[in-house]
Amino acid sequence: MDVFSKPKFFANNTKGENAELLAELNSEYRDRRKDAVKRVIANMTVGKDVSGLFPQVVKNMQTEDLEMKKLVYLYLMNYAKSNPDLVILAVNTFVKDTDHVNPLIRALAIRTMGCIRVDKILDHLCEPLRKCLQDDNPYVRKTAALCVAKLWDLDQERAIDNGFVTTLQDLISDSTPMVVANAVIALAEMQESSVNKDVFVVNVAVMNKMLAALNECNEWGQIAILTSLAEYRPLDSKEAESICERVVPRLQHANGSVVLSAIRVLMIFLRYIRNDEFTKGLIKKMSPPLVSLLASAPEVQYVSLRNINLILQRRPDILQNDVRVFFCKYNDPPYVKREKLEIIIRLCNDKNVDQILSELKEYASEVDVDFVRRAIRAIGRCAIIIDEASERCVNVLLDLINTKVNYVVQEAIIVIKDIFRKYPQRYEAIIPTLCQNLDSLDEPEAKGSLIWIVGEYAERIENADELIENFLETFLEENSQVQLQLLTATVKLFLKKPSQSQEIVHRVLQTATQEIDNPDTRDRAYVYWRLLSTDPQAAKAVVLSEKPPISVDSSANNLSPALMDELINNISTLASVYHKPASAFMGNKAFSADAVRKAAVADARDEEQIMGEDNVTSPTAPAASAPKNAMADLLDLDFGSSEPVATPVMSPPTSNSNKSGPNYSADLFDMSSDMSSGGGSSVFGGMGGMGGMSGMGGLNSGFQQNQNQNTATSPTASRNDAFGDLAGLGGFGQPAPAVSQPKPISSTQSSTVNDLLDLF
Repeated sequence: MDVFSKPKFFANNTKGENAELLAELNSEYRDRRKDAVKRVIANMTVGKDVSGLFPQVVKNMQTEDLEMKKLVYLYLMNYAKSNPDLVILAVNTFVKDTDHVNPLIRALAIRTMGCIRVDKILDHLCEPLRKCLQDDNPYVRKTAALCVAKLWDLDQERAIDNGFVTTLQDLISDSTPMVVANAVIALAEMQESSVNKDVFVVNVAVMNKMLAALNECNEWGQIAILTSLAEYRPLDSKEAESICERVVPRLQHANGSVVLSAIRVLMIFLRYIRNDEFTKGLIKKMSPPLVSLLASAPEVQYVSLRNINLILQRRPDILQNDVRVFFCKYNDPPYVKREKLEIIIRLCNDKNVDQILSELKEYASEVDVDFVRRAIRAIGRCAIIIDEASERCVNVLLDLINTKVNYVVQEAIIVIKDIFRKYPQRYEAIIPTLCQNLDSLDEPEAKGSLIWIVGEYAERIENADELIENFLETFLEENSQVQLQLLTATVKLFLKKPSQSQEIVHRVLQTATQEIDNPDTRDRAYVYWRLLSTDPQAAKAVVLSEKPPISVDSSANNLSPALMDELINNISTLASVYHKPASAFMGNKAFSADAVRKAAVADARDEEQIMGEDNVTSPTAPAASAPKNAMADLLDLDFGSSEPVATPVMSPPTSNSNKSGPNYSADLFDMSSDMSSGGGSSVFGGMGGMGGMSGMGGLNSGFQQNQNQNTATSPTASRNDAFGDLAGLGGFGQPAPAVSQPKPISSTQSSTVNDLLDLF
């Protein structure tokens, strides 16, 4: 036939096309009817509504042409829900096809009946399904097994009463592996939605039958069987070893999902094995399959790397000799590079640290700024994890600082700060090198790190006061993180060198308490001022206390044991990729298309019922209760009255009020003698009133007298002002006026809030 005479099924729609299709579907010629059905399917595929042709299409079911029968069945599955009454017209043909000589037609008929999710067809489904479950052809049996799961989803009682569940359980003993695999898939899905969780219980007999069928199934069947095997709990170590030996050959499968499913089974059963030699041999066999997964596409690599990260946290001895496999390639996507970098740190030890440091140093010269920062951070983690390699890591960081690349220098200083915390009093000699880059710092975290180093080692830095002064020039414009570090570093400098920094600490504390709006910075300044003014020895004991060394950084990224066990049980699923339990990103119900549709229908029915009741009681009255539509609750959310709730208003401290109250400037300048004498109250005595900011006024009698005077002037201020006790702090501010109490939440507001919480 000429190429130009072929029918064009996806041609543009013309006026009256449905009428033309209607005429061709009723044609006496089979070829024209077949072409018409193809055009109907083409229109349905591109989203055009051809449901009006339902009766004419159904008439073409009775044909021996397998291709045409498939097309008609496809049309029925798509439009059966919109024409539930007309589906009954096709029941006789379905039942007749389940007795057809051709097993393909029998399987096609029972599969289509299962996919037509209409209640009216369930009465006619049971008898054909029973025959197909006992069919001589394995293809028909495996198709019928999945149909039982679809019937279970629609009507569980019908599936149990007709004995389909028992028949499906018997199919696990079938001689054909693909029938066993489909039976396992169906039973596992039914088990999730069953109430008693007794539909599919994996015991010794079931486990042996699944293992026997494992090697002969396709990829989907093997994954289903391995997933079900992971639910089995062995009786002893010998049984666990036997199961692992039968699962190990699946590690050589070409499909990555099969490999990860097999590794999940092995990781679970390793908990029950007591033979150390067998465990070592099994771990050795697991390494090559994991390495081979990295030769796949980037997306598969990412999934594999996330799972490998989990496995290494549970079994750190896996892949110890394969660290080079995880070195980043130039064409790796950023998300793959990040995961490889994390795994490299987990595999780092004293044998391969030099090789890893050389590789990380190369990464620090790339153009991807984020990846460079991560690489520098990884060098610091190597120094923290391996004590013997810390000096080599510091030398590498100094080489990177000498490159004078801005973001490299700043990230290196941040990392060195952590190294100082891990190894105090060891690498102070590099501080002058760090201070040479003072002017190039523009990131808050880098500035804060260098300020912390200067304050921590102020007694060993001759010009520490000059360095702090340099940062204080822009104190008001700095980020709150930098301001907090400057406060602490200045106080440390004052406690270590009182004679050189009295004026500096006074200026910083005064600025922080009077001109800074950030409450964290202001409150810390108040605390430091009160400590320094009342008990210098207490301030020294608190601020200069010995700090515990920083913990091993890699453990911070480890998961809790309980979460780790759950994620190991879910290797090769989304939970292992997110590193979160499935309940964190999935609901308790299956959000299938039918579930959403049923929920929408139920919501509409409830809304109509509510509106009907309202119209009967009071046509003009508003609805007494909100519909159960979750989206309606969100969109129509009303928290009651539109009047704003009164909030406490704090009166900011003013510099003019400094004229009344004690003079802390004199106290600060006289602290050198107090610190040397060792007198004063104890640490707990000096901080006795610091249980909260409202209790800071009880540190000495002078403050208490001032507070009593303020209380006498305004008896309600001390009760209503959360910061009322700060009114006498160096004369900063007066007692705040009484604040109005917030209005209680009404019952309407409470119910609305509860409705919102119920949505989640």
